[in-house]
Amino acid sequence: MPIKPVAKIWMNGKLVDWRDANIHILSHVIHYGSSWFEGIRCYKTKKGSAIFRLDKHLERLYDSVKIYHAVIPYTRKQIEEAIVETIKVNNMSSCYVRPIVYRGYGDVGVNPLNNPVDVAIAVWDWGIYLGPDALTKGIDVCVSSWTRPAPNTLPTIAKAGGNYLNAQLIKIEAIKAGFTEGVALDVNGYVSEGSGENIFMVKNRDVYTPPFTSSILPGVTRSSVLTLLKEFGYRVQEVPVAREMLSVADEIFFTGTAAEITPIRSVDRLPVGDGVPGPITKQMQTAFFDIVHNGNDTHGWLKFIVND
Repeated sequence: MPIKPVAKIWMNGKLVDWRDANIHILSHVIHYGSSWFEGIRCYKTKKGSAIFRLDKHLERLYDSVKIYHAVIPYTRKQIEEAIVETIKVNNMSSCYVRPIVYRGYGDVGVNPLNNPVDVAIAVWDWGIYLGPDALTKGIDVCVSSWTRPAPNTLPTIAKAGGNYLNAQLIKIEAIKAGFTEGVALDVNGYVSEGSGENIFMVKNRDVYTPPFTSSILPGVTRSSVLTLLKEFGYRVQEVPVAREMLSVADEIFFTGTAAEITPIRSVDRLPVGDGVPGPITKQMQTAFFDIVHNGNDTHGWLKFIVND
């Protein structure tokens, strides 16, 4: 999905032209994957432009950086203000927001501690992540041969750039096999997540989703859907989920900032339920999109952008 350039990117406290947003080739991040980032959406709601769960995204960003013994040289308030400024300067009423923290130019050894910690914020227009019909018709996925990292190898609760080497292999394998996305298992063979999405499964109106101990990223949209499911009275179980649940579930859907709430219509070419988005999936979509499209937010999840 090509990115259409916008006017400015925020880098270390300054707005620079898109074409000038460069880093040195010997920056630590290029050689060792030492970066941490967020994917955030700003929606054009019927009540104005609003960023979805900005506070939760920034909490995860700061947590991710802390795990790797780095410190963001800006306060959360400063980063929040920089995100709003970047959206405004580019005249974006809706957009995808990518704050990224990375170890910059300094030492080129594995030891990262002497390298500066740099910060950049970019915004761009990004539509439906998994294809134009993904939200309405669902997608076809496979179970990947690649597993998610085992505990005590890479911390999967950190949204770190290096973790996405594994995600790329999952995605590439799926695409080359004719699927839209792959579902990875954890080191114990339980369901984990997609290459960039969390996963939910419905059986007899009970909802199952893997726990943090199944090597998942603690998704912000996942957290939001958990809240909505409980408000609608569904029994939600965050437990290790056996692989065969992917074969017998009545409904399966992905969640994620980019994916939003995407139904899965088949796994390894075996239909999920009737092969169309199920009622609970559609109910979650309706509730979620009522918030982010209509601005009907009773949870305090939207940060509305006030134009000067």
